[in-house]
Amino acid sequence: MELSRRIFLRTAAPASLLFRLAGPKPALKAAAPNDQIGMGFIGVGIRGSYLLEGFRKTPGVRALIAADCYDGHLAWAREATGGAIETTRDYFEILKRPDIDAVVIATPDHWHARMILDALAAGKHVYVEKPMTYSIEEGKQVVEAVRKSGKTLMVGSQGKTSTLTAKARELVKSGILGDLNQCRLATNRNSPEGAWVYPVPDDASPQTIDWNRWLGPAPKIPFDARRVFRWRCWWEYSGGVATDLWVHSFTTFHEVMDVKGPRSAVAQGGIFRFPDGRTCPDLLTGIYEYPNFILEITANLGSSRSSGGFVIAGSQASLSLGARAVEVSFEPPPGPVAWYGLNGWTQAAREKYLASLGFEGGKRPPRQEAKPPEVHKVERGLEHHELFVKCLREGSPSPENAEEGHFAAGAAHLGNMAFRQRRRLEWNLASNKVS
Repeated sequence: MELSRRIFLRTAAPASLLFRLAGPKPALKAAAPNDQIGMGFIGVGIRGSYLLEGFRKTPGVRALIAADCYDGHLAWAREATGGAIETTRDYFEILKRPDIDAVVIATPDHWHARMILDALAAGKHVYVEKPMTYSIEEGKQVVEAVRKSGKTLMVGSQGKTSTLTAKARELVKSGILGDLNQCRLATNRNSPEGAWVYPVPDDASPQTIDWNRWLGPAPKIPFDARRVFRWRCWWEYSGGVATDLWVHSFTTFHEVMDVKGPRSAVAQGGIFRFPDGRTCPDLLTGIYEYPNFILEITANLGSSRSSGGFVIAGSQASLSLGARAVEVSFEPPPGPVAWYGLNGWTQAAREKYLASLGFEGGKRPPRQEAKPPEVHKVERGLEHHELFVKCLREGSPSPENAEEGHFAAGAAHLGNMAFRQRRRLEWNLASNKVS
């Protein structure tokens, strides 16, 4: 199949043309256990290398080819596979191969939507790292493209398929928390590595990095190796803490709460800990309005202290979702108004009131104690990438589909937009309009 390198989102060819060029292909049918799924990997840096290793260890997968703009990453891929994988700088070399059933995209965010559309146009299934998109507008385009293609797309945000997430969702739906009101999510860390100040290889140069190809749809600027390895720090390639950290929280949160996305957002933040030339904030706090509750979400790269990693508060109990368990902490029973509210009452008035509640002799009722917390632990399930392979083999729905990826990324984008525009923004989920 001959694919034009001009097939890009937001440039000459509209999405509908992509499918006229390539034509949709049927989804992978349920395969016999010895059938192999051919995979290509676009981006094999920090995250992409992890995914390549993970998929290689998954039974029934053949890692055939990897693409990256940095020669050092390609050298690693050959080294890690004992030379068994082909390498290229041009990801279209992956898309044109008939033995590739699915592609894994782990590039800077500004490339995600373009590569997704190109892969779908080439008849490939797609596993794409979070965030699915670089903007809210791209989200609807990707959702529609996936629908038309008949292919499977899965977003790589592991909390969505965690067995702990499933347990938290079950508990929320049971009503054990009472009337929900406030939710708090936080991702805080305090180290240069946690703030994406990754080392730049000594050999990073215009000779070892295809700079123009790496930039792609981003503004053209002189070569800067820092941006290749620390791209999450700049708006041109990323949404910073919102699309790198918040998006994980939103993905899990939407699953637990059984909601699509927020109605509105305000956000504040800035660069406080790492004034190293980055443009994305290293501290960002957002307040989001959902139909029946308010969400406060924070990411702080300057302190590892947390005021609530994942807490859902209700009138009867609060739920905390941790790395190894889900804990439900109960509220004390409310009891009668018989303490502070009676200060300043005469003895006679107090005794009469307490007697009306069934407490004789002016004795106030004992304070109610909360019952002990419940700690729920669950068995681990399949790894996120293993579920992708499973759904391809079985023809089952994607465990984290394009619409879910759109609403999680969109919530993060909305917070960034509110922060950068310094105003409250509303998001119409049906029309995808922000105002």
